Amino acid sequence: MFLKTYGTSKPTRYTFSEVKKIARRFKVKVGQGGFGTVYKGDLSNGVPVAVKVLENSTGEGEVFINEVATIGLIHHANIVRLVGFCSEGTRRALLYEFMPNDSLEKYIFSPDSNIFQDLLVPGKMLDIALGIARGMEYLHQGCNQRILHFDIKPHNILLDYNFNPKISDFGLAKLCARDQSIVTLTAARGTMGYIAPELYSRNFGGISYKSDVYSFGMLVLEMVSGRRNSDQGIESQNEVYLPEWIYEKVTTGQDPVLTRKLTEEEKVKMRQLAIVALWCIQWNPKNRPSMTNVVNMLTGRLQNLQIPPKPFVSSETYPVQ
Repeated sequence: MFLKTYGTSKPTRYTFSEVKKIARRFKVKVGQGGFGTVYKGDLSNGVPVAVKVLENSTGEGEVFINEVATIGLIHHANIVRLVGFCSEGTRRALLYEFMPNDSLEKYIFSPDSNIFQDLLVPGKMLDIALGIARGMEYLHQGCNQRILHFDIKPHNILLDYNFNPKISDFGLAKLCARDQSIVTLTAARGTMGYIAPELYSRNFGGISYKSDVYSFGMLVLEMVSGRRNSDQGIESQNEVYLPEWIYEKVTTGQDPVLTRKLTEEEKVKMRQLAIVALWCIQWNPKNRPSMTNVVNMLTGRLQNLQIPPKPFVSSETYPVQ
């Protein structure tokens, strides 16, 4: 096993010329990462890093500021570590610990069904969901200031050498006091399909850390089903809204997994994940659990979980926008 050594100090500030050298002059592109292009690089000690060069980073550079301000000084096993940064005028870059196994999205929605079935067995799904939940619990309760991520989704969950999950991409994050229950936003933040209802309309309640809980629930439903969370407001949609489909499976005692045969123990794990996710996507934020309670629900016994009330507006009555 190749051991990574990033240290525990605050992120290092680099010049742009140093960043270019670390990123091998930006020759090894490994993907797009929220407002920027990501390249693989190596520090002077040979440790691999991911270098995200921000695009359109003019003006105040809100994305850059959010990333450095939120995760620059925090350390948790389930949050990607910020190793360094560069800010020279409009040239901005962020250096992270390198995640060799890509994002969770790759495995949930891979066209190769064997990848999904071989990695995301029920036990591993539970481990991944629990790791994400613990990372989010730390953001919401373990920091001096509460960090609201606002973009929890499979693409932003990266997998390390042991396929342990790490939350990444804090470009839309917002800091608030730990005792602050409601935050103010001028516009909805996040990715369609994972955005909590209250970010669209205050009729559903105030915006808070419970908005992240909703996104987590949608992510887990996708992981359980292997299906994308389609936007229920799309007029041409033919498929049943994913939460509605899973809720029907859970309440009638059916198996929400269609891609493999499960043992009885595996069925218990999948049902546990589905029930926890359905609690997380309750349309009323007050009815959603905190991430601390989510961790307890995932580590507890299925027998102790109650089936939640229907957590959504039925697709039959949902108004098409």
